[in-house]
Amino acid sequence: MNSLFLVLAQETATPPSKPADPASVLLFPALMIALITFMVLTSRSQKKRERRNREQMFAALAKNDRVLTVGGIIGTILAVKENEVILKVDESTNTKMTFVKSAIQRVINEDQPAGAEKT
Repeated sequence: MNSLFLVLAQETATPPSKPADPASVLLFPALMIALITFMVLTSRSQKKRERRNREQMFAALAKNDRVLTVGGIIGTILAVKENEVILKVDESTNTKMTFVKSAIQRVINEDQPAGAEKT
């Protein structure tokens, strides 16, 4: 047991380390900052583009458009108010529902099935 402590307590000789090259020390942080800046700027421009497209879609909503809501309800627009949209969701019972405009996910084209995603 004593010999184990002696072995663990002995100081091991380590060779002196080389001083780091100043150029390589600064290169990694500079590359990381550049990468992070690029990612932030790219995501901001993409969010702006998505927001602009969404606002254009809200402005273009009109009577008789078929739309899909965020909750998955498909309906036909009966009326568009400033912040609300009235949808007819069932033809047989003439069921109408009122949604805020932000609940509209997308407009469904006649040639596009309801489940297909637009790219």
